[in-house]
Amino acid sequence: MSLILKILSYLYLYAAVQCVHQVSWLPCQFIDEHVFVNNEGHTETQLIHREAMLQFGQKGDTPVNPHALTFLIAGSKLDLRRYVEGVEAEQLECELRRYSTEGMHIRWPVMGAQEYNHWFSCTLRHAKGLFTVTGFLRRPSDQSPPGQQDYRKWPAIKDKEILTTTVAMVIKTQSPSVRAGLGSQQKLHCQFAVDHKGPNVTVEWHWQHRGERTRLFSHTSRTGQTQGSGVGLKSLAGGDASYSLPFTKMSSEGTYVCSVSVIPLFVSLDISLHIEEPPRVSLNVVPTLSLQEGGEQKVACEAESYYPLDVEIVWHVQDPAVSGQRVGAPLPKVLQNVLLSSHKHNQDKTYSLTAFFYLQASLRDSGKQFTCSVSHQSLRVPIKKSFILIVEEPISWMFNLTVGTIVVTLVGVLYVLLSYLHSGECGDSHTNRPIKGYVSMMMLECDESLKRYCHIDK
Repeated sequence: MSLILKILSYLYLYAAVQCVHQVSWLPCQFIDEHVFVNNEGHTETQLIHREAMLQFGQKGDTPVNPHALTFLIAGSKLDLRRYVEGVEAEQLECELRRYSTEGMHIRWPVMGAQEYNHWFSCTLRHAKGLFTVTGFLRRPSDQSPPGQQDYRKWPAIKDKEILTTTVAMVIKTQSPSVRAGLGSQQKLHCQFAVDHKGPNVTVEWHWQHRGERTRLFSHTSRTGQTQGSGVGLKSLAGGDASYSLPFTKMSSEGTYVCSVSVIPLFVSLDISLHIEEPPRVSLNVVPTLSLQEGGEQKVACEAESYYPLDVEIVWHVQDPAVSGQRVGAPLPKVLQNVLLSSHKHNQDKTYSLTAFFYLQASLRDSGKQFTCSVSHQSLRVPIKKSFILIVEEPISWMFNLTVGTIVVTLVGVLYVLLSYLHSGECGDSHTNRPIKGYVSMMMLECDESLKRYCHIDK
């Protein structure tokens, strides 16, 4: 048994290692830049899209594609693949760019590092928007940058050249886009790592919306100075710069920017927070609505307190007896006589809308099901509310007149007979018995007459 457990343990470890290192290379888009001064004396930048390969290995490895530009990541203390583990290469979008230090000539504090470096940024995005990772690739060089405007004199890179680099810094978010309801707690993920201990790191969070920008948090490791809140300092020391929102409001919507600076490098990630509040749907009628033929009823379906604005309300009608058929069941019919109210603006900045129609009761519609379907981007499936219509035949005026006449006559006879009984004019107790029997007989005959008439009328 112990041998089997050991074998299973080895297989598990092997699978874990394969999972972490499953990506050995990636096709990338290298967005190169050509900066020049136009005829009017203005600086312009021409973006040049070039095919490239991002390859993981050791210095001197043969390129996977010898005909393509290769960025070889070798000997890095930071493994960029660790931040995309468990993801197939086909699910990743890779983008490479040059990075300008704006003339800063600061020696990167890594043992064996050369005085000068050429920098590149590598951004890996999940195809379905599950995460975004940006890493800085450092390529050592003996030649100093051309000056403050180094982007004007980028060194040329050939098509088949192999650029051996190391990963100097990484930043990642697992929440590039967040959808939150009102009053919910949210944690905006942001983590970073640097390839050496004790770096001078500055972490900041900003919120921006419709041209407005506000700093929410700032911390500098060198001075220990902290402004704002939302980020735990203990977790920040371990590279977790996630920002917490304890209670989302409508004013929380916007773009949150997590930025990390280790001179001469600066990188930021945008996290979009969208408020989505699902509608509450209700009808103004009971689940079983009874109407007389020819009657009219206003039927309203109200969607309340939803956000954002766009919502769709559709009324359908169908026969529930045939809706359960697997084959040949008719599709629900969309009602065309539906009217929409104007959008109502609520105090909490949510919206409400009503879709209504006037239902004319007809015997051919009796037993049919009317359904209101509300669709909104906050809902995975539409919300549906239904009622069944029951239409009854109208009672004729002749029936009402006859029943009324019989009832009035019966009440009159009873009143006269009871008056005689009360006054004692009908004799002693022995003579009262026939009268009481007569009263009972009259009530029975009237009741039978009423029943016969009702039966004939129906």
